[in-house]
Amino acid sequence: MNILSYKPEGYLPGIILDKESGRFEISGKTCPEDAIEFYDPVFEWLDEYSQDPLDETVFNFKLTYFNTVSSKILMMIMLRLEEISEDGHNVKIRWFYPEDDEDLEEAGDDYESMLEIDFELVPYDDEEDDDDYTQGLIDSLI
Repeated sequence: MNILSYKPEGYLPGIILDKESGRFEISGKTCPEDAIEFYDPVFEWLDEYSQDPLDETVFNFKLTYFNTVSSKILMMIMLRLEEISEDGHNVKIRWFYPEDDEDLEEAGDDYESMLEIDFELVPYDDEEDDDDYTQGLIDSLI
């Protein structure tokens, strides 16, 4: 299965979907002009992945900003993950948020309340540079 990887750029998120290494992450800012078109490859990748998922899937969301359209897309991604879980596979969502960002923490709480899946809220020190974090993950794949 091919790796799907995008470097974060402006208001486009970093994305890493790599079955071989078990890395699944969307990070940074997400408010693309055409969110459906932008995320279409993610949905195609998840559809293929769902046919033969790993024994354990941990999907990380480490966002610093997202708009309303992206919030709906994120929920659609999480629902796909929930379907994989319902098929008997171990799936966990980890929602990272800056420890001082109540809005992102609340967004994670909201997603968790709408899903029946293992969901972990993970506060982090927001002085950490998100782009460096994501870039480090991408570089490790190359």
